[in-house]
Amino acid sequence: MSSLRFKAVEVASKRQPVEISLPAERPSNYFGKYVFNQEKMFRYLPRETYRLLRRAIEEGTPLSLAVADEVASGMKKWAMEMGVTHCTHWFQPLTEGTAEKHDAFVVHDGKGGMIEDFTGKQLVQQEPDASSFPSGGIRSTFEARGYSAWDPASPVFIIGDTLMIPTVFISYTGEALDYKAPLKKALAAVDKAATKVAKFFDENVSHVTANLGWEQEYFLVDEAFYHARPDLMLTGRTLMGHDSAKNQQMDDHYFGAIPERVAEFMKDLEIQALQLGIPCKTRHNEVAPNQFELAPIFEECNLAVDHNMLLMSLMRKVAKKHGFRMLLHEKPFAGVNGSGKHNNWSLTTNNGALLHSPGRTPEENLRFAVFIVETLRGVYRHNGLLKASIASASNAYRLGAHEAPPAIISAFVGKQIGDMLQKIAHSTTEQLFTLEGKHGMRLDIPQIPELMIDNTDRNRTSPFAFTGNRFEFRAVGSSANCASAMIVLNTAVAEALADFHERVSGRIEKGQTKTAALLDVLREDIKDIRPIIFEGNGYSDEWKTEAEKRGLDCEVSVPLMIDTYLHPQSIAMFERMGVMKKAELQARNDIKWETYQKRVQIESRVLGDLAMNHIIPVATRYQTQLTESVLRLQQAFNKDDAQRLGSYNIDLIEKINKHTTFIAQATNEMVEARKKANTIPTLREKAIAYHDTIAPYLESIRYHIDKLELIVEDSLWTLPKYREMLFIR
Repeated sequence: MSSLRFKAVEVASKRQPVEISLPAERPSNYFGKYVFNQEKMFRYLPRETYRLLRRAIEEGTPLSLAVADEVASGMKKWAMEMGVTHCTHWFQPLTEGTAEKHDAFVVHDGKGGMIEDFTGKQLVQQEPDASSFPSGGIRSTFEARGYSAWDPASPVFIIGDTLMIPTVFISYTGEALDYKAPLKKALAAVDKAATKVAKFFDENVSHVTANLGWEQEYFLVDEAFYHARPDLMLTGRTLMGHDSAKNQQMDDHYFGAIPERVAEFMKDLEIQALQLGIPCKTRHNEVAPNQFELAPIFEECNLAVDHNMLLMSLMRKVAKKHGFRMLLHEKPFAGVNGSGKHNNWSLTTNNGALLHSPGRTPEENLRFAVFIVETLRGVYRHNGLLKASIASASNAYRLGAHEAPPAIISAFVGKQIGDMLQKIAHSTTEQLFTLEGKHGMRLDIPQIPELMIDNTDRNRTSPFAFTGNRFEFRAVGSSANCASAMIVLNTAVAEALADFHERVSGRIEKGQTKTAALLDVLREDIKDIRPIIFEGNGYSDEWKTEAEKRGLDCEVSVPLMIDTYLHPQSIAMFERMGVMKKAELQARNDIKWETYQKRVQIESRVLGDLAMNHIIPVATRYQTQLTESVLRLQQAFNKDDAQRLGSYNIDLIEKINKHTTFIAQATNEMVEARKKANTIPTLREKAIAYHDTIAPYLESIRYHIDKLELIVEDSLWTLPKYREMLFIR
């Protein structure tokens, strides 16, 4: 066995769990320990300042600089008691990560010394360099000014010695350069539109909140293997590697006993996450070996996105402490499940009504039907855009494979709700209806209590499925910022609800009763959304054919999916809802195309390097050994006996020659294709060229490398194999 691979296996096999001492207090006591939450606001702020800050958070009213100064003073007092010395504006640029620039709490005191200071101006606004972040041409390299601005709706928190202030990030000319700014606008749009529609059923509704519960899937791999695999280090996934004889086919990892090392990692992660106010709820083994999941309690969408971004960063740090590397790539290992980040989304009124949950009265069920249908109408009208919101070079490897939903957006609602919608669509009266909620099921098993059965089953192949009181958008990738999908979904639903309100109001103004107007418009929309509802197997070839007939977006090229952001109806929707302007959409597309091209370029370079400097030399060395063996046989035996005894080795020599010849030739062709693509001046066309002419080589070259892995003597193979990496010891 090669020295590097042998050392990695040896190190991984000897690792012991890093034991974590649980805090003596209950989790509820240390939850939010490092967060300037409502309890700390009340304790550290003057009463009137506290009231104004809560009003700003709950109602969106602006804060004066004088109030901001008082808030900053209270924050500083709390932070310094916690050992904080610095502050930073924490924002989400268009890099899929987060960014921060730390400033110390110090200023000159005018006497040759320093004093600690933190003002409202420092809290509210900072000026990070905007020229070095992706801007899609909105900012030139010489135009450096950009602004980050405090988001009071997302609590300030502490990491180490630094006060972290969640912010939006905009250019000098006002365009959004991040995910948070358009997300907040999208949430404001859906709040406004949903509130108007909800008032048809309850005049006391004054506010609607979009909720999000994400389910974060991830892989863990021993750090020794990570460092022994250059492809994992540089691309986040294995660009080669034959299936392990045993992987997930026995279904024994899913919900299985959590390995001890992983359990200690999870404990440590949860403690730190809870202290940062992230409401961790669920942890378990996922389907693939080394794959796991963490899910929190539902939160307001903006805060949930911030918490997910914070958690991903925290997971990386805690994993290293336990001798792991955490992989968020959607498909780090071929042949087993990839990782997603299911986004469970719903709407709630200020008085606690779940708008996507069946009610107890016919009126509540009519409201339920309206919000179900208008959500589906938004998804149907912008199904291609919703797909574009989750499209990436890495997610493309996952979609449509091993339980991941296909790259065609459809919705599953279940038989009971489907029947209800059809009944409404074909009725001609104002008669309302009831909908059965959960019902009991008695099992013929002694001592087992009655089960409560939901009003809908689940469809694991549906990208957008109704699951009882919410929709689950299952196509979001594990490494993605949830905001990308949430911006599109909330804006699309806001547009549908605004249109619904306008049409119903128009009918009422013409003399129809409210119930009749609601039902008439609802019937129109139920008929309109039929193409998006699909209850069958989303993996089947028949569905792909049927989806195309229905007019759904069936594009499979990521660069072409991205085009959808600039379709006229997409631009019109974003501008009408006040979320983004055409220039901002164009800029984001340029960033998406460039990101796609660069990711494929990096993978291509890494694969070429490994193929020529690891794989071919190792295969050739083994081929030489076989050749020498054949030559010795020819010297020791007569021609016929030598031919008979050496036939197996001769066959291997020929196979190795076939595979190495293909790899070398294809690698050279891939390099030439890359050179040609790099001369293309436009970002879109370059991304398309990388998709069409370079990405296919990644799979064809891999195929032959994986065949060689089965042929070459095990001790010569330099890279850790799947059977070694995929089972935590």
